[in-house]
Parts: sequence; structure tokens; C-alpha cells
Amino acid sequence: MRYARGVRVVPVYFDPVVLRHDPGPYHPETAHRLQVVVETFRQDGRRVEAPPAPERTLKAVERVHDPAYVQRLAALCRHAPADFEGPFALFDCPDNPISAGTFEASLRAVSLTLAATDTVVAGRAASVFVAARPPGHHAFASRAMGYCFLNTIAIAAKDLIEHHGVSRVLVADFDVHHGNGTQQLFWEDGRVAYLSVHRYPFYPGTGAADEEGVGRGRGATKNVPLPAGAGDAKYAGGFAVALETLSERFRPEVVLVSAGFDAHASDPIGGMRVTTEGFAWMTRALEDVAEAFAGGRIVSLLEGGYHPEAMAASAAEHVRVLARTGGLM
Repeated sequence: MRYARGVRVVPVYFDPVVLRHDPGPYHPETAHRLQVVVETFRQDGRRVEAPPAPERTLKAVERVHDPAYVQRLAALCRHAPADFEGPFALFDCPDNPISAGTFEASLRAVSLTLAATDTVVAGRAASVFVAARPPGHHAFASRAMGYCFLNTIAIAAKDLIEHHGVSRVLVADFDVHHGNGTQQLFWEDGRVAYLSVHRYPFYPGTGAADEEGVGRGRGATKNVPLPAGAGDAKYAGGFAVALETLSERFRPEVVLVSAGFDAHASDPIGGMRVTTEGFAWMTRALEDVAEAFAGGRIVSLLEGGYHPEAMAASAAEHVRVLARTGGLM
């Protein structure tokens, strides 16, 4: 089924399986933060769905991640505790505790995102928002870090190229932390452009303005590093200007969004002063680019955000903007 032109349908993809990753009682990346987001979407009247996992999910993961790494993560999670009442295991770094549900949750986040790209490529919806966890943009091919295990957005970008035959994919990242894993995975590629606005210097220490890619990928990476305390004008405004410039040169066929809301003024980690309207501003810029070059096709994936109510309000406004041009939700 294809929807009539001019109607903007923005389903939200979510599955309770992604809540099974338990990093422990004092970790910022809790299941509760996502539960607040999903409940806000439901109160907003959004269509929340759990589409089936595409059969190619594991194959898509192993296009980006070393199969030995994937097997190691799966095996360690099988032997990890179900919760954190007792001893717990760390995976690759202190930021990444694992539980029995970590691999299952990470894989389901990927499958939801692949289902979302299938939906927009097939024209069944103009945009999809994926409400999933754990986040992904810090994960490398063979190493986890920064709460991330599988680089979901990178897997989706590579799948668009290899499975769907898309020539040019733009990944736009407005999480307060630079997506070092995503940048590295496409550093020499040239078929995936990566744009990030973020606090700098800050974790993970990358994302300087002169990091632009090499070889075929030279010029396909664009970073907008900003000092602590930047508000809407610098953060959202800088993102919008860089997005327009990069898109006019790159002409993406699909836009993927690493939608982290931890630059919000209320976030306990980010140290920035972006408002809910600032996220709406960046969303309007993304929508303009997608309409101009990508047939309106946007898949947006939740990344960071550690003040549940601020994250939920910002995510809800993000989706409202994506849906605003149409009559159905």
C-alpha cells in the first residue's frame, strides 16, 4: 500500500525486547528513559508498531561488524546475569556493562531500523522514528564503547547500499557526543556522508572540524564542534547550515538521523543549552534536505538523552515536525 501524495505518515517502531538490556541501577542509559519516550508518543496519538525482523538482520550486522566480535558479544551475554543483583560483566570498556538481554536488545534495535528503511524505500511511509536502545553511534567494527554495542545507524546505511541499491546515504547526527564509530566506519567510503554537531572537546575526544575523511571519503565527513553551553542559535543553526552545504554537494538519496537529545538544556550529561524548539529547528532542516534530494525519505533513530522527560518532549516534537505536512499519523 502506498499513501497518497501530500500525506505524511510517521510510524514509531518499538519493541519491548529493547528494554531487556540492563546496564545496572546506576547507569544513565536505562530502560526507563525509553519507556517515558514511548508513553509520550502513545499519549500524542502516534502509531507505535513492532514490525517483524527482516531475515537479513544478522547478515546486515556482519557487513559492518567483524563476525568474531558479534559472536563474542552474543556468547558473553548468554552467560551474563539477568539483572544486577549479583556480579556483573563489562564488555570492552567500563561504560558497557552487559546483561543476559544485551545482545537480544541490540539486535532488535538493528532489525527495527532495517524494517524502517524497508518501509521508507517501499514508500509505505515518508518517515519512520525508531525508538530503540542501546544506542549505537560509538561502536566500532570490533569494539564497543560509550554505551554502544552494535552501530545500528551504520548498519542501516550499509544495508541501504548493499541490499536496496541506494547510491548515496546521509547520516546526520545531532547527539551531543560525536559519533566516532559511525565516522570511522565510513571514513574512506564516499557513499555515506556523515554530519555531526556536538560538544567539543568532550567524550569521545573526536570530531574536530578538520576531520573530513580520506580517499574516496574525503569531504564526505563534516563536523560542527561547539563549546559547552551552546544554545539553539549555535547548535541548531550550525547544524542547519552545515547540513544544507553538505547535502547540496552530496545529494543524498536517503537521510538517516542519529537522534540524540542529550544536548537539551535539562540533560544531566550534555552541558549544552538546546531547547525543544532547537530540536524542532534541526528537524525542519532535515525535512527540507530530504524533500529536496531524497524524496522525503527519513529514518530517525534514538541515540542518547538522559533526562527522560526532556528527551521525550524533544523526541515528540521531532516526530510532530516530521508529520506536520500531512494529515495522518
